[in-house]
Amino acid sequence: MDKKCTICIGDNHAIFREGIKVLLSSRPQFEVVSEGEDGLQVINAVKRNPPDLVLLDLTMPKMNGLDAIKSLKSRFPEIKIIVLTLHNTEEHIHAALEAGADGYVLKEANYSELELAINAVLKNQVFLSPAVSDKIVKRYLNGKKPDDKTQSWDILTKREREHLKLIAEANSNKKIAEYLCISVKTVEKHRANLMKKLGMHSAVELTTFAIENGLIEK
Repeated sequence: MDKKCTICIGDNHAIFREGIKVLLSSRPQFEVVSEGEDGLQVINAVKRNPPDLVLLDLTMPKMNGLDAIKSLKSRFPEIKIIVLTLHNTEEHIHAALEAGADGYVLKEANYSELELAINAVLKNQVFLSPAVSDKIVKRYLNGKKPDDKTQSWDILTKREREHLKLIAEANSNKKIAEYLCISVKTVEKHRANLMKKLGMHSAVELTTFAIENGLIEK
């Protein structure tokens, strides 16, 4: 019997992870060996038991999918990564592929499509859901580049994204200071620098930006 494809699932919804696990486990060629509800858990799970493939959402707490993809690809370049997400904007697709994702599947897809995606990336092919593929093709046919919001997102450091997420989740400066183990004055300085860097003037704008870039859910 051929070697099974070992899989790690990363998604912050336990019911969704369980459903995917049941579906994959019903096929003799697949074996789910680990899972995580955030990017850090996924990375730690992969370190303990490197799988052949990781199924990963983009919106997760503590560490989002994009940062997780970059980290995984830098440490385990041979592991295949398929983004499995609700996000279907050109910005999310472009960012995921740039980060190193081997496939991009929408959660609205049926199981057959997911299986096709897994088999494709295991053969070193890139797989995109049809709706995703249409967006990519249209982008290049029109000569379109990522908009300013995407470029702004790309210039943020990991620490700045973490700070932005905490602001977008409506945490007070005091709570953010406690969480990051820094002073309130430093939090205020980081907030001001974020607004200046992104050309924004309020927490509402920062929150909207965070949602549009998949840092938090609506």
